[in-house]
Amino acid sequence: MKKLPKIFVLDTNVILHDHNSIYHFQENDLVIPLAVLEELDKFKKGTDTINYNAREFVRSIDEITDPSLFDNGYPLGRELGRLTIEMNHPFPPELEGCFKDDIQDHRILATTIWEKSQHPDRIVGLVTKDVNLRMKARALHVLSQDYLTDHIKEEHIQKNERNVITLKNISEAKLGKITAGNIDINEMGIKRPVNNQLYKFVRTGPKGRKPYETAALGRFDGNSNKIVNVKPRMAYGISPRNDEQAFALDAIMNPEIRLVALTGTAGTGKTLLALAGAIAQSSEFDQIMLARPVIPLKNQELGFLPGNAKEKIGPYMLPLYDNLSVIKKNFGISSKENVHIEEMLKTEKLLISPLAYIRGRSLSSVFFIVDEAQNLTPHEIKTIITRAGEGTKIIFTGDIQQIDQPFLDRWSNGLTHLGDKLTGEKLFEHVNLLHGERSALSELAGKKL
Repeated sequence: MKKLPKIFVLDTNVILHDHNSIYHFQENDLVIPLAVLEELDKFKKGTDTINYNAREFVRSIDEITDPSLFDNGYPLGRELGRLTIEMNHPFPPELEGCFKDDIQDHRILATTIWEKSQHPDRIVGLVTKDVNLRMKARALHVLSQDYLTDHIKEEHIQKNERNVITLKNISEAKLGKITAGNIDINEMGIKRPVNNQLYKFVRTGPKGRKPYETAALGRFDGNSNKIVNVKPRMAYGISPRNDEQAFALDAIMNPEIRLVALTGTAGTGKTLLALAGAIAQSSEFDQIMLARPVIPLKNQELGFLPGNAKEKIGPYMLPLYDNLSVIKKNFGISSKENVHIEEMLKTEKLLISPLAYIRGRSLSSVFFIVDEAQNLTPHEIKTIITRAGEGTKIIFTGDIQQIDQPFLDRWSNGLTHLGDKLTGEKLFEHVNLLHGERSALSELAGKKL
């Protein structure tokens, strides 16, 4: 007997996350409660990605004039299931007292239970990115799950986090060739490395003793098929304090690498290195732009804050100004370096802005730093990169362990997707910073708390 397709009821946040989500459930049938359409109506206006997704989905549904959409289901396409818009249904009498609040989440959950009662021969489940709603569903013995289509597997994430390969027992002769410039991968015995693979080369200490520290750093250059020596360099008064920072600054300063992802916990120097490298190369770009998504605390929107638009967003941009202050402290108050920075700020050659203000722009000959990129969706990351014109370089920084967006996690955020999908491309390099360098106190908190 042929196994019947499953029925999935979609929550609003799945559509707001991906307006094409209805095409990602293979042969299974989909149900969208009317409560979801009511919620989507509230998100139609605005410039954020969720507003775009709400509008696109509503438009696509509006194009379906077939009455089967509200009856026995509209076929979504070959090897896909059917889509049904279902009226809201109440909880069955025995569950009416469980959830007294008449809210959309409960209406969606009640409709899922109704679908389950109508199809006892089929598996019926709720798909939502809301953890609390999943817990409520499971409490009522209703199958529930996250939207997993764009989840990156944990083993892939861990592989990207360990993106530096350590090679031991390297002879002095080979180390000499590496530090002198580069060495062919065949001579190193390295087989099929990906573009911009990073290496630490370690000597072996005297017998019975621990190995020496890293003797050389290298990066595989796919154009020359050689391991290129990565030498620690300084950028506008900032020098690397560990091997990973040396790799990061090398990627930031390398004109052949146009897209860089810097990941790591707070205090590892991601934003500081990116900003210092940008200012050091200011003559090579028309503009340096620093942006970050505005994530208000406690859901307090910008409209509740006093002042004009610039004054409203000021507090959210303070972390970027803090990094700029660290760079300026390396020089005297009236030094030419600090005068240069102030002049760039005045003329907006160096522009610090919320990411929302960047939307719609075409970025040509721009050094673009996007901070807190773990709070962006894969679609938002793609949108930013596709706006890059000739001569533009983009640096994404963030910590995938510290996500403030309610419906993103370490497996589905845009920064994770970037590292997973583009690793091995010649224009891209990912460096995961491991060691906190802000202070001993910051390092202690990062490890122990």
